[in-house]
Amino acid sequence: MFRGTQFLSLDAKGRLAIPSRQRERLMQLCDSHLVITAHPQRCLLIYPEPGFAELERKLNAMPAHLEETTALQRLLIGYANDVDMDAQGRVLLTPAQREFAALEKRVALVGMVNRFELWDEAAWQATIKEAEGVDLARLANNPETASFSF
Repeated sequence: MFRGTQFLSLDAKGRLAIPSRQRERLMQLCDSHLVITAHPQRCLLIYPEPGFAELERKLNAMPAHLEETTALQRLLIGYANDVDMDAQGRVLLTPAQREFAALEKRVALVGMVNRFELWDEAAWQATIKEAEGVDLARLANNPETASFSF
């Protein structure tokens, strides 16, 4: 579905122009109905609306008595904003969303299969540099990921 990284600019009104290749796919998947929310790592998540509805179902199934569940629900649901792409394929990020992810002008739109992550460009560069240093061999020792191979 969505893959790759594109470096883009927000306009003066805080709008993001979705690249045409992804825009076409989003129109097919969800008729341009998106949900933008916060991610615990200080970026934004952009979901096709049906994908976010699935995430909400998973959140609601989590044990409500756990403090971590409530914190995650507050973050993901509290920052969620339903948006439709305009005729030029742009979406408006709320001021609270831009502040949360420290988005000013240059951003990285990262395809993550069923969603996008939207990062401040400098924060993305630091995050990907950090990811390059992670010991991926540990995945082989984890029963949940041991069957994965390239």
